[in-house]
Amino acid sequence: MGCLMAVILAAGEGKRMKSKKAKVVHEIFGMPLVEWVYRSVKNAGVDEVVLVVGHKAEEVKEKMGDKALYAFQEKQMGTGHAVMQAQEYLNNKDGYVIVLCGDTPLISSETISNTINYHKENANSATIITAELDKPDGYGRIVRSSDGSVKKIVEHKDASSEERNIKEINSGMYCFSIKDLTEALKELDNNNSQGEYYLTDTIEILISKGKKVGAIKVEDSSEILGINDRAQLVEAGGIIRNRILKRHLDNGVTIIDPASTFIDEDVEIGIDTVIYPSTIIEGKTKIGEDCIIGPGSRIVSAQISDRVEVKNSVVLESSIDDDTKVGPFAYLRPGSKIGKKVKIGDFVEVKKSVIGDKTKISHLTYVGDAEIGSNVNLGCGVVVVNYDGQKKNKTIVGDNSFVGCNVNLISPVEVKSNAYVAAGSTITDEVPENSLAIARSRQVIKEGWVEKRRILNKQEKDQSK
Repeated sequence: MGCLMAVILAAGEGKRMKSKKAKVVHEIFGMPLVEWVYRSVKNAGVDEVVLVVGHKAEEVKEKMGDKALYAFQEKQMGTGHAVMQAQEYLNNKDGYVIVLCGDTPLISSETISNTINYHKENANSATIITAELDKPDGYGRIVRSSDGSVKKIVEHKDASSEERNIKEINSGMYCFSIKDLTEALKELDNNNSQGEYYLTDTIEILISKGKKVGAIKVEDSSEILGINDRAQLVEAGGIIRNRILKRHLDNGVTIIDPASTFIDEDVEIGIDTVIYPSTIIEGKTKIGEDCIIGPGSRIVSAQISDRVEVKNSVVLESSIDDDTKVGPFAYLRPGSKIGKKVKIGDFVEVKKSVIGDKTKISHLTYVGDAEIGSNVNLGCGVVVVNYDGQKKNKTIVGDNSFVGCNVNLISPVEVKSNAYVAAGSTITDEVPENSLAIARSRQVIKEGWVEKRRILNKQEKDQSK
């Protein structure tokens, strides 16, 4: 059978993007364009992937890491020249290679698999991925022989009037038998007005040698859409977004308003969860069953268990256990771990803290770098004062404790289990178990102070005249 490889062309500058970044690292739903192509390739069962990089090569390598092998194209001298740079990985190998573009994020793993299978079944030297367009102007046309094989690819400017009526176009993506491709690459030249080496010329070379060249047409022409500017980036994003939403709908998730809902590719959502409008779910978020998410929530790389409600809130890189309610207008910052049957209410911020089961933090509270036990009540306006100006310090509140409204817990400090802290207290020392802590000034009443102050103010004004 031989090896199964892919070469992804990712060296272009993409001037029309008008960006300081390499074109292929622009993202759609949390992934660079080239990553979408890479994943489709790997999901199609390809063993080895070579990325041909050039413009801002280090930026592309930083995004893709060690997932792929790399070939470097110092000067962008055409698609054929780009594939030549990967030839060291192809030499002396037997098998198949699929050549794709790093700026075509809509190409599916099914299309890649179908192309490879079609190529093998028909014993082709090369197979072209094609599409049928109602308006094919500007594209190379696929001219077929009577047996369905490819006779030639003719560019629009060189096509006859009859050939221009052909609607099947070349996508610029191919499957080759490796040995045939490497032989054809040896004969490529750049005797053209651009002085470039074109991969399409390998098709002409193979046909001239009597090799069999076929073409497989994609059912959905959007799969071949290349990203050349920001408008096409938006267009491709809309198509991917609809694919993702449909997958979740098919899996038993209710999405009330798909038009205002954005979900990244790697998100997992359980059945009978309801996603309300204006919700954004990003990264590697996993949401369980029977949850209510939104409206107006943003969740990033979070782990959310079953029957959780997150309303009008932000959850970043945190976990929420079963039957917990978050929001509205709560903010869970990275590193927070929220237990079962917890209430995180309105305008509560939690940062890098553990909140035990059945604890209630109902409103207007900040908890940072803390361990809050089970069945604890933190009243309105509680602040964990975790930063001393140099370092973050830890606060611990034991199980079944009650912390009253407007309490400051000055870290590092511990409130033991079953303790009470009176409202308005500033706690700097340990609160023992089963005790009540009161740390506030005694109330003082000064009778007639307001009238005295008014008279004094009048006198000061008169003297200043």
